[in-house]
Amino acid sequence: MGALAWRWALRAARLPGRGGVAVTAPRRSPGCRPAASAAMSSGSSSSGTRDEALRDKRTQILSRGLPKQKPIEGVKQVLILASGKGGVGKSTAAVNIALALAANDSTKEVGLLDADIYGPSIPKMMNLKGNPELTPKNLMRPLKNYGIACMSMGFLIEETAPVVWRGLMVMSAVEKLLRQVDWGQLDYLVIDMPPGTGDVQLSVSQNIPIAGAVIISTPQDIALLDARKGAEMFRKVHVPVLGLVQNMSVFQCPKCKHETHIFGADGVRDLAKSLRLDILGDIPLHVNVRETCDSGQPVVISQPQSDAAKAYLRIAMEIVRRLPVPPA
Repeated sequence: MGALAWRWALRAARLPGRGGVAVTAPRRSPGCRPAASAAMSSGSSSSGTRDEALRDKRTQILSRGLPKQKPIEGVKQVLILASGKGGVGKSTAAVNIALALAANDSTKEVGLLDADIYGPSIPKMMNLKGNPELTPKNLMRPLKNYGIACMSMGFLIEETAPVVWRGLMVMSAVEKLLRQVDWGQLDYLVIDMPPGTGDVQLSVSQNIPIAGAVIISTPQDIALLDARKGAEMFRKVHVPVLGLVQNMSVFQCPKCKHETHIFGADGVRDLAKSLRLDILGDIPLHVNVRETCDSGQPVVISQPQSDAAKAYLRIAMEIVRRLPVPPA
């Protein structure tokens, strides 16, 4: 199935070649001058014509409005976990919150989508390898572990292979991961978003109905700047922000039990007040959180009685409380 899945990935991004590297160049007929030379020779009248054409094109695009949102077949509610800045523990939180949602209510089916095309981390954290099988309808079957259905670009490429794609190709691949996957019947689909406020965030927000977004941030000032941008972006695209999670909030020395606020104290709480949002919980900075995810045994599963696991379980409960009533 490896070659078949890779061909699927290439088709998804409409790549002209193999290996995940897309290099495109504009075609030119023989004898044609470069665009820059033509522009210089045509003078101001040509420039004015181009400006007018661009304005007309922009008007046409704006008149179409946003794409109509279409639910993912079989998925009741979509939950987004996002951060403005990378390196704040968002993927670790996404994995453990997905597991906590299932642990809090065994009747619920939970899925996890890794929307970070360039740096997928869900396969390692969920201890999953291999290529998805295809159904008779040519849909990919998610890989499953700990009762969570998972899908990631990491299942379709080699672990060390870089994805060197342009924005439109990434958006197309994300669309395929959403639509061309047999998710079955899910109560919650947790989407681990890449850092930032770019193409993937807009594509996901505008194409599927989202029940709520959760912003993950450390208390560090530089992380809070981007967390604010992330929250404001979701508001602009009419995605309800359920609240903020303060990650790596405090470090407790394992020997003397002294607590140190390495990244600052209560920075996310102050941001939540200014944005008029709720704090869903605090996750301590603990070596077990990192070690368990690196080994593919997230702390909610491997150490359910630990303080970190209990923090994730409480956050999952707070998220469910704030979600709208799912469709029947």
